[in-house]
Amino acid sequence: MRYEVRALSPDHLVSQVTLDAQDEADARRQVALRGLFPAEVRPAASLRGRGATSRHWSLVLFSQELLALLTAGLSIVEGLEALLEKEANEGVRGILQRLLAGLRDGKRFSAALAEQPYHFPPLYIGIVKAAEGTSDLPRSLGRYLDYRLRVDGVRGKVVSAAIYPCILALVGGAVSFFLVGYVVPSFAQIYQGTGRSLPFMSRVLMDWGRFAHGHALPLAVGAVAILAALVAAVRGTVRRGGVGRLLSLIPGMRGRVHIYELSRLYLTLGMLLEGGITVVAAMDAILGMMSPEMAARLRRASEAVQAGTPLSDAFDGNGLTTPISLRMLRVGERSGELGAMLTRSAEFYDGEIGRWIDRFTRVFEPLLMAGIGIIVGAIVVLLYMPIFDLADSLQ
Repeated sequence: MRYEVRALSPDHLVSQVTLDAQDEADARRQVALRGLFPAEVRPAASLRGRGATSRHWSLVLFSQELLALLTAGLSIVEGLEALLEKEANEGVRGILQRLLAGLRDGKRFSAALAEQPYHFPPLYIGIVKAAEGTSDLPRSLGRYLDYRLRVDGVRGKVVSAAIYPCILALVGGAVSFFLVGYVVPSFAQIYQGTGRSLPFMSRVLMDWGRFAHGHALPLAVGAVAILAALVAAVRGTVRRGGVGRLLSLIPGMRGRVHIYELSRLYLTLGMLLEGGITVVAAMDAILGMMSPEMAARLRRASEAVQAGTPLSDAFDGNGLTTPISLRMLRVGERSGELGAMLTRSAEFYDGEIGRWIDRFTRVFEPLLMAGIGIIVGAIVVLLYMPIFDLADSLQ
């Protein structure tokens, strides 16, 4: 849910912040992490006019272009001015102009980004703020781009694996609907004129075909309504718990979803730690990105770390590790390279997820094709079964 927060900055300036949060307490916590004091929190009003801007705004493209300009030797202000000069979309120009106005007013780059939370998530603001302490913004931008490439790569594998089965199921359903709604009623009229008794299954199919032909409009409206309700239920599930919660409803997928969430947690946390952010601050920054169950575990782990518990023990006590990742975390704690070990753990799990997706698609797609073939073949056989009986009687 989106909240509008009136906040007071350390220099006693009042600012308006709009952000995504689970509840009012979470909104106050996120504002406090930005170094602001929340004075008033209320649900955000409808965000008109931002949809068109969000369609043209790409944070990854912005980061890539800004990184190229900074690497070439331009300052942040010069880089933003160059991006503004080449931009034609008015919505994106407005984002860049607000960033430039904030920098010219003497604000830090992270503070200017925080004034537009709709376009710059807390994670992005956090790595920029950490980079300001080390004066190494290009490296942090490169680290964020690598992070997005890894996350989008896993998501792309899942989407690619789902496209072909969805198309196959759609085509198979359309063929089956055409056979039952058009072909079967035509055969039913032919068989009705012969006066011969039909096999039981063929008779059931003919009755259903006549019913579908006679009530085509109500059936079509009902199918659309069921599809719309299914889409709404899926969107509601995704909104409440993310894609992971939706996939976990499928039998046998819960363990894989947990591995995926661990991979995302390790990758994000590792990027923040390598960027110079402290462990507790990094864990608090990514709470809003996790599913409710994972966020609750991460919150308990953060409290344990603040109490003096090592990160590996805190994660292990809250179900945020596997035997392999636990060993790698302990090695990272001993060597002082915890961020790198978290990133390597994420790489290990990304490879495991990729291999599992490949195996799943190789098994599921043939099974789906076989299922659709059996359904269509059964309809065709039941249609022609009376003809076979007639041919036997003539012989």
